[in-house]
Amino acid sequence: MKRWGMDAEGLSQAAEALQHGKLVGMPTETVYGLAGNALDSGSVAAIFEAKQRPTFDPLIVHVATLEEAWEITDAVPDLGKRLAEAFWPGPLTLVLPRKPGLPDLLSAGLDTIAVRVPSHPVARALIKKAGFPLAAPSANRFGRISPTQADHVISELSDSALVAGVVDAGPCEKGVESTVIGFGEQGEVLVYRLGALPLEQIQDVVEELTVVTSPIESETHAEQAPGMLKSHYAPRTPLILLEEGDPVPDVEGKTGWMRFDQKLEVPGPQELLSEQGDLSEAAGRLFASMRALDDLDLDQLVAWKVPEQGLGRAINDRLSRAAQ
Repeated sequence: MKRWGMDAEGLSQAAEALQHGKLVGMPTETVYGLAGNALDSGSVAAIFEAKQRPTFDPLIVHVATLEEAWEITDAVPDLGKRLAEAFWPGPLTLVLPRKPGLPDLLSAGLDTIAVRVPSHPVARALIKKAGFPLAAPSANRFGRISPTQADHVISELSDSALVAGVVDAGPCEKGVESTVIGFGEQGEVLVYRLGALPLEQIQDVVEELTVVTSPIESETHAEQAPGMLKSHYAPRTPLILLEEGDPVPDVEGKTGWMRFDQKLEVPGPQELLSEQGDLSEAAGRLFASMRALDDLDLDQLVAWKVPEQGLGRAINDRLSRAAQ
């Protein structure tokens, strides 16, 4: 797998690979995505194959501007337009009615499409240079820890002939995936996935919203939006998740520990998400810390939830799914 720089030459080579139907690891402000031509059914199918992703789990389409988002969506609710104007470019995905002509596999056969405008300048530059929207779920095997560095993408997907390379733009700023929002039959705002855009900021724009509990555990139903599976973002090492104030458990075997802002007096490797107790820093370090412990051949990992506020909700959501 090639590693391209984020300069003009690197972006040109990555765009050329996309134009020839290959897949490319793309940096965003949230996590690295596995990008392919969203308008080409063969490229979309390749994403599912490379990730070993079930076809009932829809993809997110990334575009460079709001205007490009409206070109692939239809009958956008007024609240959808308000949210887009407030938070795009940024870590918000909107699930909207889709226009005809898009590959059905993009949205698992649903009549909606998940779309966002990333704020990462390299992501937007790559979309523009490629010349088409990019479908880009996280660049990892399905269900595993999302990648927040180019090295993570190479570790996960270097054995896939479908993936040409990754554009290396350093660590991702946000570190957790985008917040996913859809709309009910009456136009009500539904939060399908907690993410890098905190609920408090969304409520400043729409006031009322409903967080939809993930209902999907298997392929018996198509997901309403990306990222709704109960078990996801999981290390290979079993993860024990405790409440924020729970004491240190009595465990046997080689154990790795992950804490929010205070280290423990225990044997074994530890990852501290933020010495300063900063939830933004903790979100940015979450997946990299989980991956570092997962690579140590341990018997189990033990983690505690963080404060349930702001980005803490998204962090706890990822930890809960990792522990399933």
